[in-house]
Amino acid sequence: MPSSLLLRCALALLSLAASSPALARDMRAGGKMLLTGGVSSVEGAAGGGLATWSLIAGNETKDGIGAKAHVTYLALPDFDLTTGGVAIGIKDRVELSYARQRFDTRAAGAALGLGRGFTFAQDIYGLKLRVIGDAVYDQDKLLPQISIGVQHKRANRGAVIRAIGGRHTAGTDFYVAATKVLLSRSLVLDATLRVTKANQLGLLGFGGDRRDAYRPQFEGSAGVLLARNLLVGAEFRTRPSNLGFAREQHGADLFAAWSLSKNVAVTAAYADLGDIATVQDQRGLFLSLQGSL
Repeated sequence: MPSSLLLRCALALLSLAASSPALARDMRAGGKMLLTGGVSSVEGAAGGGLATWSLIAGNETKDGIGAKAHVTYLALPDFDLTTGGVAIGIKDRVELSYARQRFDTRAAGAALGLGRGFTFAQDIYGLKLRVIGDAVYDQDKLLPQISIGVQHKRANRGAVIRAIGGRHTAGTDFYVAATKVLLSRSLVLDATLRVTKANQLGLLGFGGDRRDAYRPQFEGSAGVLLARNLLVGAEFRTRPSNLGFAREQHGADLFAAWSLSKNVAVTAAYADLGDIATVQDQRGLFLSLQGSL
């Protein structure tokens, strides 16, 4: 799907969600509590900003079909990351998602020998299945909601990826996520185990000259509901370091997700992604707008 078409689809859903809450209600037999469908991660699945959670996208419960669209911008000192995506949640059991990422090297592209404003991009196709538990309604149980998922990623800069030591331009991540919402303490907790070969989430390909094997990585999130429509918290995500030319570092963020209405949410964060492609100290602001039905 071309990125311009994706953006039009995302903006259309955002506009529909904001302007037609009555239509959204008519599409649902039930409805989730605010923010219990997660927000949109940078890879398109329901979760936090950096981490994928076990929650299923959309506002729908087991009685119907929900959907969401998002546009996200991450401004770093030397790079920009823009993501747009859509996701469908089916009976709060299955999630299908698609996201398009665009990574702009700005002036750093010239210093890296790529040319000023050189861009990397990738398409991410996701499938998530809730296998057991309910993060919200199983309050009398210790068992969290557990989901399994896959994300197939296809990067677009094969010649550059091979030149820096990357082995593949496409790869598939596999993960298992556990999420629990503790209403009595206003807490949202998640732990996700991902196995991946991705370099910089896949934008720099998969596998490398240092190693070309799947390795387990951790994603964790913890948030506090300060109000029924405001969640603040922190995330941490480990990443493999497969390329010899530049060590890849782990990422973290501090975030606030604010639900303006049942159908529109804004997430803001301060993200620290460490060094990227030899360029040090990439910390910046993350802003995401999401519409959901």
